[in-house]
Amino acid sequence: MSGSETPQASGLLPWDSTEDVRTRQADVAILPIGSFEQHGAFLPLVTDTVVACTIAREIAAVHPVHHLPPLTISCSHEHAAWPGTVSISAATLYAVIRDIADSLRRSGVGSLILVNAHGGNYVLRNVVQESAGSGIRMALFPGSADWDAARAGAGVQTPSHSDMHAGELETSILLHAHPELVRPGYETSDFVVDDRKHLLTLGMPAYTRSGVIGRPSMASAEKGKQLLAGLVESFAEYVALLTRQETR
Repeated sequence: MSGSETPQASGLLPWDSTEDVRTRQADVAILPIGSFEQHGAFLPLVTDTVVACTIAREIAAVHPVHHLPPLTISCSHEHAAWPGTVSISAATLYAVIRDIADSLRRSGVGSLILVNAHGGNYVLRNVVQESAGSGIRMALFPGSADWDAARAGAGVQTPSHSDMHAGELETSILLHAHPELVRPGYETSDFVVDDRKHLLTLGMPAYTRSGVIGRPSMASAEKGKQLLAGLVESFAEYVALLTRQETR
């Protein structure tokens, strides 16, 4: 990604006007959450944000949701050894999500679904967990079961534990949705290490020199397309769940 290229330039930001939101009368907001961290030599620092925005865009094309712009920097501390990676603390991310949820509640939106594409954002589970009784219903998407179903439907061959970072899944989504962001080299960058017991203590450099953990050589645009279709299908359950909660 060049210095002048932004999520907006790639068509990743929602373009709703106030009238669009009023007409749609969406009670469910979706918030894409990515990161700004290394993804090997062939994917951009903004990969997770691109993935989150792409999932959210596909969801918004099918479901009547209030599509928010993304959070582009989150908790990437395990990647700090690579130049360009930027993080905020878990406490800051928690506070930002709570502030957004409170603002939505005041404007009449009753539900918020966090569309998260960075596995290191562990605190998001706590934000959702603590939202019960807060005045706004929250959910975290995609869950592990959603990813598993999408991977199976798309024919992703690398097991989810092995496909941790800049691997078959992420590269496939970018090859489909934003191939201009994928540099040559993914075809020869496979690196798998399944024993990562002390990852949070030691960080990524203890397990990979390239920053890749996965098999990007197995990625394809068709897999990316099918992955997104599977996630959109799974999302319907979340909308139905929050809608049922609203009617109680």
